[in-house]
Amino acid sequence: MPDSEPPKGLDWDFWCGPSPYHPYNKSIHPKGFRDWLDYSNGTLGDWGIHWMDQILWWTEEKAPRKVFSTGARHIRVDGSDAPDTQVASFEFESFTAVWEHRQYAANNAEKHNIGCYFYGTEGTFHMGWLDGWTFYPADDKKAAIHQGPHLHEPDQQNIRELFADFLDAIKTGRRPVSDIEIGHRSTTMSLLGMLSMKLGRSVSWDADKQVIIGDADANKLLVSDYRKPWAYPTYV
Repeated sequence: MPDSEPPKGLDWDFWCGPSPYHPYNKSIHPKGFRDWLDYSNGTLGDWGIHWMDQILWWTEEKAPRKVFSTGARHIRVDGSDAPDTQVASFEFESFTAVWEHRQYAANNAEKHNIGCYFYGTEGTFHMGWLDGWTFYPADDKKAAIHQGPHLHEPDQQNIRELFADFLDAIKTGRRPVSDIEIGHRSTTMSLLGMLSMKLGRSVSWDADKQVIIGDADANKLLVSDYRKPWAYPTYV
């Protein structure tokens, strides 16, 4: 798609912000930015936080100790540069989580197109979105258990409950269900996966110090280079 003038009323330079400047293109804005690594972290950065959050719900562990990811562009031939195929492995103390995405072929052969699978001794639990959740017992003589989704229209996202909970947390002085620290941990998992892919090797993460262990080049990627006159925020 050729570059063009930005829509009337859109300050394109300000939209680009501290990221590298690209001429306006309809493939970037309003939704295509997710596939441009100068403005996003691809599918893992976009969707990852939602599913990493579900992984962290059930465990007392707060972060992976080791992360490795690999990815590439095998199908897409447009001007974007985020991987259309990616796999990331997150090693925790007591379990391993694996992320996989591809922007083609769907996932019909594996029953669900999107979601998070939990593999246990008694069976497999799938937490989905538009298709609800399903438990598949390891004993094939037992029937699967399913519950359909409970979603609000028109966006099929239950944001009303989150807003109500957040306001109530302010009033009562408690932490909200979706606390910023929880969001930080889930986001960190996604970003470490992208960092490992860009770096081309695994990284060991110190969750307490928020640094990558023994890898100066990897730690440099924890901070973005800001386009002037923007400046990376520093705190004393």
